[in-house]
Amino acid sequence: MKISTAVRSPVALSLSSPPLLCSCSSSPSSFDVTFPALACSILSLDAMDISGEQHLDVKHDIIKKRLDAHGNVIEARSDGIGAPKIEKPLQRHGGRLEHNETYCGSCYGAEVADDDCCNSCEDVREAYRKKGWALSNPDLIDQCKREGFLQKIKDEEGEGCNIYGFLEVNKVAGNFHFAPGKSFQQSNVHVHDLLAFQKDSFNISHKINRLAFGDYFPGVVNPLDGVQWTQEQPSGMYQYFIKVVPTMYTDVSGHTIQSNQFSVTEHFKGAEIGRLQSLPGVFFFYDLSPIKVTFTQQHVSFLHFLTNVCAIVGGVFTVSGILDSFIYHGQKAIKKKIELGKFS
Repeated sequence: MKISTAVRSPVALSLSSPPLLCSCSSSPSSFDVTFPALACSILSLDAMDISGEQHLDVKHDIIKKRLDAHGNVIEARSDGIGAPKIEKPLQRHGGRLEHNETYCGSCYGAEVADDDCCNSCEDVREAYRKKGWALSNPDLIDQCKREGFLQKIKDEEGEGCNIYGFLEVNKVAGNFHFAPGKSFQQSNVHVHDLLAFQKDSFNISHKINRLAFGDYFPGVVNPLDGVQWTQEQPSGMYQYFIKVVPTMYTDVSGHTIQSNQFSVTEHFKGAEIGRLQSLPGVFFFYDLSPIKVTFTQQHVSFLHFLTNVCAIVGGVFTVSGILDSFIYHGQKAIKKKIELGKFS
């Protein structure tokens, strides 16, 4: 296993742009990340923290843009992964398809109740996820075969994906990550179903266009804005360890902005030949600092300004006097030596 580490050190307390990842009791976070070699159809977003709260395959407030090999936008969609559902699918009767019937597709053993229906490939995958099962061969699922699930993945081969939006995270340590496949819990272990995509490796090269924890305030600096990383190994996990510092900014009018600054350390964990040691993906692990920083913007009083001006003027006169004295005594000493004939 090959491990490489790098450190980005903005000012230990550096902030970022508009709302991104926030850290309040529950606050909005925003991000904008581009994966030039990972298709939108296989990319998912998960968030979890040490309190036990999990949000798997997050889709709300998330926009995905399909990109071609040159980075041009092919399509933008807001509901994430998978093919659209069939609004009025057909019902099988004795091997025949008849119109105007209500269709209740099989969940292939993943039904919670007898009347549960899976009318699309995405429904079956979601039912499997809730059961903690992996969907190994979509071609064996009628809904996936009918929708051309694998064909859509093949059609998007070589495409990239730009994913951006908002996410809410609790005010406790946790992580959110972008990874291929639908995630599920199995024996209290976080697992991603990669078998359905029939690929041995995934290129997680990425560019972070923007990442922030909290609202923007004047003077904020985000250490991850514009950061780009290109994968050279077959597969691996890229990790960002973020230390979030709560920050309060108050402007001259008394308006207060509750936000955050952060510093970050980068870490890449590769895979051994022939055996994957870690889930391929880009992980952001964040932790909160117990220290809070306060910035207060204030007007300088006229008396204080006048005092500063006087101090500057006095300093200029003092330095001028020292230089004048030095030049005067220097010239006097040289003149005296010339008179005595000792200057050469």
